[in-house]
Amino acid sequence: MHPQYPAHWEADVVLSDGGTAHVRPIRPDDADMLRSFYSRLSAESIYFRYFGPRPRLTDKDVVWFTNVDYDNRVALIATIGTEMVAVVRYDRVQPRDHAEVAFLVEDAHQGRGVAAVLMEHLRAAARERGIKTFIADVLPGNHRMMGLFRQAGYTAQSQFEDGVVRMTLDLSSTETALEVRLAREHRAEARSIARLLTPESVAVIGASREPGGIGQTVLRNLLAADFTGPVYPVHRHVRAVAGVRAHRSVSAIDGEVDLAVLAVPAEGVLELVEECAEKGVKGLVVVSSGFGETGPEGRARQEELVRIARAYGIRVVGPNCLGIANTDPAVRLNATLAATLPGRGRVGFFSQSGALGTALLQRVAQRGMGISTFVSAGNRADVSGNDLLQYWEEDPATDVILLYLESIGNPRKFTRLARRISRSKPIVVVKSRGVPGGHRAPVLALPDTALSSLFAQAGVIRVDDLVQLFDVAQLLAHQPLPAGPRVGVVGNSDALTLLAEEACAGAGLQPSAPVNLGARAGAAEFAEALRSVLPEVDAAVAIYMPPIPGDCREVAEALLEVARESGKPVLATFQGALGMPADLRVTDGPGDDSPQRGSIPSYPAPEEAVRALAHVVRYAQWRRQPPGTVPSVEGIDTAAAREIVAAALAGEGTAGEGADGEGAVGEGAVGEEREIDATALLACYGIQVWPAHVAADAEEAVVAAERIGWPVVVKSADPEDARRAGTVRIGLTEPAGVRQAYADLAALLGPGTPLAVQRMAPQPSVPTVVGVTQDRYFGGVVTFGLGEVTARLLGDQAYRLAPLTAEDAAGLVRSVRAAPLLFGEYGYQAVAVEALEDLLVRVGLLADALPEVARMDLDQVLAGASGVAVLGARAVLRPVTALRPDVGPRRLS
Repeated sequence: MHPQYPAHWEADVVLSDGGTAHVRPIRPDDADMLRSFYSRLSAESIYFRYFGPRPRLTDKDVVWFTNVDYDNRVALIATIGTEMVAVVRYDRVQPRDHAEVAFLVEDAHQGRGVAAVLMEHLRAAARERGIKTFIADVLPGNHRMMGLFRQAGYTAQSQFEDGVVRMTLDLSSTETALEVRLAREHRAEARSIARLLTPESVAVIGASREPGGIGQTVLRNLLAADFTGPVYPVHRHVRAVAGVRAHRSVSAIDGEVDLAVLAVPAEGVLELVEECAEKGVKGLVVVSSGFGETGPEGRARQEELVRIARAYGIRVVGPNCLGIANTDPAVRLNATLAATLPGRGRVGFFSQSGALGTALLQRVAQRGMGISTFVSAGNRADVSGNDLLQYWEEDPATDVILLYLESIGNPRKFTRLARRISRSKPIVVVKSRGVPGGHRAPVLALPDTALSSLFAQAGVIRVDDLVQLFDVAQLLAHQPLPAGPRVGVVGNSDALTLLAEEACAGAGLQPSAPVNLGARAGAAEFAEALRSVLPEVDAAVAIYMPPIPGDCREVAEALLEVARESGKPVLATFQGALGMPADLRVTDGPGDDSPQRGSIPSYPAPEEAVRALAHVVRYAQWRRQPPGTVPSVEGIDTAAAREIVAAALAGEGTAGEGADGEGAVGEGAVGEEREIDATALLACYGIQVWPAHVAADAEEAVVAAERIGWPVVVKSADPEDARRAGTVRIGLTEPAGVRQAYADLAALLGPGTPLAVQRMAPQPSVPTVVGVTQDRYFGGVVTFGLGEVTARLLGDQAYRLAPLTAEDAAGLVRSVRAAPLLFGEYGYQAVAVEALEDLLVRVGLLADALPEVARMDLDQVLAGASGVAVLGARAVLRPVTALRPDVGPRRLS
């Protein structure tokens, strides 16, 4: 490898048509590949690139193009399989922050978005090398290239000179550039999943005659589902499987193959992937086990599987997965190991666990629910939940998204996607607390409670278990969203209606007085009661438990009719049935028993119905809130903050106003970490930390108090002592009080403990704690909680992903359990919550802009009626060695 080769510039990418390619810097040993690439170009492509005929490259040309210094001269290539399909390069010119840029894409791959994705990666490399502006000379007839530059989202200026159009592109980040990049990523990833779920032909490799064999099971399920395209069994030693002609290899199949299911021993998979690539297969489902879940050897095999597949433009589901399914009548795909596949429905379902997948699908079918599409990702080596989110956002057949997650490959991207998609389609998640060994996934540093907070910020409905997953899903799929938390309860059992009322109150809902109709109530009584209740509430729970089981169709019809009239969600405990009972379903007509919108979900017990409703009410409340934008606040100087961080990490200069009032850099470095007083850093974001003056003895404390003005407090100067009760003496108004406080604390904390004097904040006030955690995968996360000892012991903290919108900051303050103390309840005086929210927004901006701030604690922040006072702040800095996965140009993680 070239000694200067920047390996972090390599990436697998998804192209606009859903295929994949590999992007990397060019190397000297690419000479033959470059010659082959050039030989396949049309005369027109060469003319547009070089402004004249150039039938071949000389040896001197090849050496010049393939030998670059990765600084002043940079070239990136895109490869598919063993062939180069595109190259982009820049050459630095004067002034030094300018560079000329040029593209060349093989004719057969033009229109696939190769140039656009190369442009993103070249831009990132150029900015890393200090380039600020690209210059491109384009012939007027090269409309495709001019369109690429104009649509890239950068500032562009065109100048016609000497028969060419000179385009100047400002490489600075803009909102438009980001929107263009994300839109391209969305379209490409959605199409890559569409190619998997809507194949026109399927090959099952490893389909033998052995009864119960994995390959034969997949084949029989495909045939039983009546897949609309040809199905090709592949086996080297048999002529037919399940009555279908078998082929000895994929290459022996006469027609095209869009999707291949691999059901062979793990040792033989890699060879088959290459054969599928040569055949032109677009997607693979690897149900075989023996990969990452088995240990280092299996993980290496799994990584090689993904490398080969992506190199040839193929997406992979699995390995060690259950398979994929699509109930669209135009497709009817059941490429899974599950004999039971639910009917057509409006729910998209993603499960990582292959072992659980069969049971999950059975549960869906037992409830009478339907699905639109299903993907079991197994070890999630390639296709992930994020890919499926991109697809389901665009899929008109999917209204609700269910995810069973054992790991999150790119957490920050997940929250970004979920926050957008949840505005139109609810996402319900079960997230296990462990990460299976076979998964290509990060181990998150944040606690599980933080993950729940970040899900809530993105509008994701997180539930505790699979039962709740389906409970919530059937309500979302078949009933409208509630407009508020008011709930009416109608039933024929006094005990059950009271249970429902109590469950509503316990779940934070607002139940009205339950209506008990008595055991003999029939359809007319239920209809009348429900009609009278619904106008005054936002949702209703109907409980029908007849003392003698019988024909309940009339009651069901009455419930359906009233629910349709009201346009409000109605759910039921109907004879203790689970799911979507036939009597409560709305269908398209005779012969179709798939539940449609308007069907009433039933739960075995009222508490389960209410629990599902509570989740949906909270989601509906989130959805009614405006998406919000990050506020533009005054007093921000990010450039100065970056200088402070750089100086501190280098061990130079002044990092902040220390506790003793003097400049202090770091109190100690652990490895590459450095702890600093964060006063100066926060000042760059308009946050003032009240100075605390360390006193060596009581007389120095008195002098400090007289200098800063009365009243004062005497406290421990050790930030850790802020977490302990009794380490501060407040309201000191004269020298004798300061001397006594100093003596008391010195005796309590022991000799040598530094004590400090600080101006006293206005009282009464509520102590709070604000913090920053820099997670490698989520990025900056802002934390908030109350500073009282009880709140700290109970871990009453909330989290939000930085940067914060105004709505995020407001939600963060209100999401801790002790939040009522900030709003004047329980005898406390209401505080200036707006000032607290402004502080959180500013801290969020810092956390997002300065990833070097690994941790920061503002402890304590006193919130009073007139504002907030930050009494102390420490930060731990760490050099950034890698970008977050969601930063920079598009790449497959």
